Amino acid sequence: SSLLARLRRAPDVQHIAIMPDAHVALDVCVGTAFATRTLIYPQAVGGDIGCGMLAMAFDTEADALADGAIAGKVLSEIGRAIPTVRRHRAATMPMPAELLKRPLSERSLEAFRKDAGVLQFGTLGGGNHFVELQADEHDGRLWLMIHSGSRLMGQAIRDHHLARAEPVGGNLRAIDSSTPAGQSYLHDLRWARDYATANRQAMADRVANVLRSSISARADRSSLCNIDHNHVVRERHGDHDWLVHRKGAMPAGEDVAGVVPGSMGTISYHVTGRGCAAALSSSAHGAGRRLSRQQAKQSIGERRLHQEMQGVWFDYRRAEHLRDESPSAYKDVRAVMRAQHDLVRVDRTLRPVLSYKG
Repeated sequence: SSLLARLRRAPDVQHIAIMPDAHVALDVCVGTAFATRTLIYPQAVGGDIGCGMLAMAFDTEADALADGAIAGKVLSEIGRAIPTVRRHRAATMPMPAELLKRPLSERSLEAFRKDAGVLQFGTLGGGNHFVELQADEHDGRLWLMIHSGSRLMGQAIRDHHLARAEPVGGNLRAIDSSTPAGQSYLHDLRWARDYATANRQAMADRVANVLRSSISARADRSSLCNIDHNHVVRERHGDHDWLVHRKGAMPAGEDVAGVVPGSMGTISYHVTGRGCAAALSSSAHGAGRRLSRQQAKQSIGERRLHQEMQGVWFDYRRAEHLRDESPSAYKDVRAVMRAQHDLVRVDRTLRPVLSYKG
């Protein structure tokens, strides 16, 4: 596409890898990994810095949710425990002290953290973010999967630094990593990634409390995988010391554990990276959109959504608002996985049992 061609011509871009779930997005395609020597492209990380996946197992089988009354209670309690957006400060969830103590680069960002950062910690967000309970297709074990990120904090950090970046052609803007401005962006980005990681963990803890009280299921903390797919990080690749940008691309270094979700209502995968050099040790971060949100809303009705979600518990009252997240709005995740056989090994295949979305 023209977006990829423009990125390839951009200053200091050394290597580009396009994942099989790639799709058009603003400025830089989702599903892109690329390397630079010194320049940072905030648009190639996006606003949801640190967005990623969490997976964790429980000591029971997914059949514990086979009864509709039990599943409905669990879905309702997850909705109460994890808001998509929090509007009342009295209901905030404590942010880890370590995140509160670390200063951000500007007073305006510090003030935003004390306000929106505190208010939104422990919230899921909308769009394609979700909490899903799944069954291991091999042994039926119950697993949790969460997709979420840094909420409004990532957007504020992106916007603050992008406004200070230098135009390099088209709409792209860059920051020199060797300058104070570049170091400030990387500092704030690390904070946002840690915030997103802690945010997913806080929500997982809430789900664990719900499952313990409702179906006597206990979390297996040793199974935890918490990894993000929106970042820039300095990595060694062969003889090169590069800044690797990933926007909707999961790290897949040799033996690195990862999570590749399907869409709402379709299978997902737990994987291990193969460290493919040509892909910058990256992989797809999911199925990838086939239809834009507008196209999905125009072509997919509630009846079709219900058909595609057959066998998965979800809040039917939200069906009208979930049409753009229908499985058919996304690519076939099986085809994505076949296309990236050289990038990851499949360790586990999971089918959805219960899906909670904003």
